[in-house]
Amino acid sequence: MSTAILSALTEEQSSLVGRLAHPQRVTHAGRAFWRGELDDRPVVLALSGIGKVAAATTATALIEHFGVARIVFTGVAGGVGDGVNVGDVVVAQDYIQHDMDASPLFPRWELPGYARSRLPCDPALTALLLEAANACVAGASSQFGLKSAPGQRAHQVHHGLVASGDRFVSTATESAQLRAALQGAGHDVLAVEMEGAAVAQVCQDYGLPFAAVRTISDRADDTAHGDFALFVQTVASRYAEHMVLALLQKL
Repeated sequence: MSTAILSALTEEQSSLVGRLAHPQRVTHAGRAFWRGELDDRPVVLALSGIGKVAAATTATALIEHFGVARIVFTGVAGGVGDGVNVGDVVVAQDYIQHDMDASPLFPRWELPGYARSRLPCDPALTALLLEAANACVAGASSQFGLKSAPGQRAHQVHHGLVASGDRFVSTATESAQLRAALQGAGHDVLAVEMEGAAVAQVCQDYGLPFAAVRTISDRADDTAHGDFALFVQTVASRYAEHMVLALLQKL
């Protein structure tokens, strides 16, 4: 059965599409999907769309229409945890929707009908993705010339909680407030993005293994917009390509 590779960015998907053997473009639910093989492994490639609803629709299509066996999500995120710096990689352990608030009917951040706030990623698939991410980051300098800035420590891989919401967090004040609120409730978040929690929820509903990796493009602060654009052009696509290929070899 196929592995679905969800990409947040066109730049990430294009490099993988270019590597596909026997590529077949399929249009479904207003989206373009690519079937084919990467290193002899059957895959379906798709762009998630921006925001939780778009990502949930794409994930549902991958499950219902394409019958994929698992979903792996690559993308970028803003770092909000201590020591989570630009160029680092975060492999999600679980997800929370930072804009979910059905209070007073339910506690803030709790998902109605799930009796929980956080949705776990699949442990076995995540362990393999962690291995792939560590190998990618360790070899980034020799493989594709990515180096830390002078005076900065080497890039690192983190594993923990990622938050999603339908908002691009782009000021230091908002980032600090969001992190403090979540941390006060016991949710020590490492990174923030806009789609992963929705895909985690869909996969939870269908009982499908899900794993996600995010490369830190910015610190979700006042420089986020500029950092994001530059990072996408120079780093994100190469990280995603190498991590996906390394993961597929382990399946």
